[in-house]
Amino acid sequence: MFPVLALCWLAVFFDGMDVNIYGAVMPHMIDDSGLGLTPATAGTIGSWTTFGMLIGALTAGNLTDWLGRRMMLVASVTLFSLGSGICAVAGGVGIFGAGRFVAGLGLGGLMPLCLAMVMEFAPPRRAALTTGLLMTSYHFGGMAATGLGLTVAPDAGWRWVFWAGVLPAVIAVPLLLKLLPESPGVLLARGCTGEAYAVADRYGLPRPSPVAAPAAGAKGRLAAVRALFDQDSRWATPLLWLASFSGLLLVYGVSTWLPQMMRASGYGLTSSVSFLMVINAGGIVGLLIAGRTADRFGAVRVSAVWFVLTAVGALLLKSHLPLGATYVVVAVTGVFLFSAQVMVYAATNTVYRDSERAAGLGWVTGVGRTGAVIGPWLIGALANSGNQSWGFTTFALAGLLGALAIALVPLARRIGRSDSPAPASVATASVGVGTSDS
Repeated sequence: MFPVLALCWLAVFFDGMDVNIYGAVMPHMIDDSGLGLTPATAGTIGSWTTFGMLIGALTAGNLTDWLGRRMMLVASVTLFSLGSGICAVAGGVGIFGAGRFVAGLGLGGLMPLCLAMVMEFAPPRRAALTTGLLMTSYHFGGMAATGLGLTVAPDAGWRWVFWAGVLPAVIAVPLLLKLLPESPGVLLARGCTGEAYAVADRYGLPRPSPVAAPAAGAKGRLAAVRALFDQDSRWATPLLWLASFSGLLLVYGVSTWLPQMMRASGYGLTSSVSFLMVINAGGIVGLLIAGRTADRFGAVRVSAVWFVLTAVGALLLKSHLPLGATYVVVAVTGVFLFSAQVMVYAATNTVYRDSERAAGLGWVTGVGRTGAVIGPWLIGALANSGNQSWGFTTFALAGLLGALAIALVPLARRIGRSDSPAPASVATASVGVGTSDS
């Protein structure tokens, strides 16, 4: 599965770079009087990006029926590269916001597609570890964006940082077109049985069966959504959505606002931007730890504990600690913050069957994007009213809410089973990540 993981890793790297670029250069953009960006409009534009992600995540499934996962990934990368180009030439906040919305459309579809591809090609019982490895790329991309914000923006200007966001269309798209295989499950659903078996055989995968293939077409998509509320999962599904909402509020709130919040707390401009690099470095370490830990103890348990530790870190950041101590707290918080959300994705493997996994992931990420929309807007509103310190309290509350939601998933599954008049085997739903969670 190495080619699939490597190519999806590259795509998510550019995803992380694009998402974090805005936060990395926001202090420079606010200082640019010609652009007219204020803290309030900065938060609104951050929400435009994530609103585009919400639309992209919820529509990617139907477009995948037409284009396939491979071409849909290519389209997603092309779209967010185009959005960065629009931002680079924007003369005012309106055009800039439109560019971020366009980028969001591409970013929203990319993540669930990459997650579904990697989970499909992952070795048995290594889905959490493989998911963690994939998501390290997001944080390497965030660190690259921060590096551009620290080195390019002060001298060349913030626009050149967005020009760097056009590179994915030049680098990743040709590689995806040439080397990435199509999903065997998607091929089977589209009637390409021979090709589906050939891809499965080439990568050492079990040949897909009709029950494992995602349903195609509008009726198939509707049936897939209804399946998320079957007896076994009807109570677990809204809890996964709530956990994802909390996690993405944290991820995008922090990615958008951490440098400006730390600057408002009295830290210097360079230090404030570098905190974004430090928290992403912590995120890489956290994902490697969380993946292995979840394969042993279960993704649900790991996600719940990680959410609680994120809340503790957010409360510590509310205090103005010495610079060295702040770097440590930011790094440790990053260890838990990002992987708490990724383990929510991994936990879907314990709840949904193979035929439901893509729809389940799409809706967990899609509904979770409402948190990504609200997070940047809410912190921007607090900043505009002079209450930026309350942003850390907001992050802590989101962490506790996410912990409660994900921790209740095993109980919700047991309740669903007890409600079923004729319990059936759900062994296939538990293959992969953290079977001890179910």
